[in-house]
Amino acid sequence: MVYSAPVSRLAQHAWYPISTRLMARDELVFMNWAYEEDPPMALPLEPADEHNRFYIQLYSRVATQADLTGKRVLEVGCGHGGGASYLARTLRPASYTGLDLNSAGIDFCRNRHKVPGLEFVQGNAEDLPFGAESFDAVINVESSHLYARFPRFLAEVARVLRPGGHFLYTDVRKRDLVAEWEAALEEAPLRRLSQQAIDAEVMRGLEKTQRMMGLVSHRAPLMLRGIARRIDRMQTSTFYHALRSGDYSYRLYSFVKD
Repeated sequence: MVYSAPVSRLAQHAWYPISTRLMARDELVFMNWAYEEDPPMALPLEPADEHNRFYIQLYSRVATQADLTGKRVLEVGCGHGGGASYLARTLRPASYTGLDLNSAGIDFCRNRHKVPGLEFVQGNAEDLPFGAESFDAVINVESSHLYARFPRFLAEVARVLRPGGHFLYTDVRKRDLVAEWEAALEEAPLRRLSQQAIDAEVMRGLEKTQRMMGLVSHRAPLMLRGIARRIDRMQTSTFYHALRSGDYSYRLYSFVKD
């Protein structure tokens, strides 16, 4: 999740382990913004997944840019593992590895998501703990804005991908950082297959759901929870209007390693 107010990378890295400890009992397994298309995606879901529909739809849109059947898949920045669990259950990869820097989040994932072929590893996106050409696909959803050395992350993605492997990617940047973002992607040792602005789809997803991503409303004392929810609604509204005004740009990409 991207915070609407400026927050240092160090502060955000510290935030995630704390949020995991406080959110674990709430079973919050998705930490990304929502997504919906027009007409609606109407993605078929199991009843247990339905309440996470608009978060799942973002994952589905990213991952289905390539056929992952029988493939070895790595997700960098897996958060609380909801996307990893859904994709491992529905897209039939040979294996799915979720990696995250947040060790508390990885512990949560290991306890929460019991899916055949799915494993979770603690590690750094800028120094992936895997050998060269280990995966057929790398997925990254709304996480790379936290990486201090984004070009280093892209180099690591290329290193662990097999020839012909895909990098399936989505994230958001502030308007004044878009040129730097695009330059890094252009210089990456990967060939771009597609690019799409999905601001409208993310805004539509935000319109469809009021589920709060903030820490406070989940674990605040009962007497303060109403105030906390209003804070969360304000944060969601701020991000919505930042997308609408063009202050942020949310994009979807597909790359291949030649």
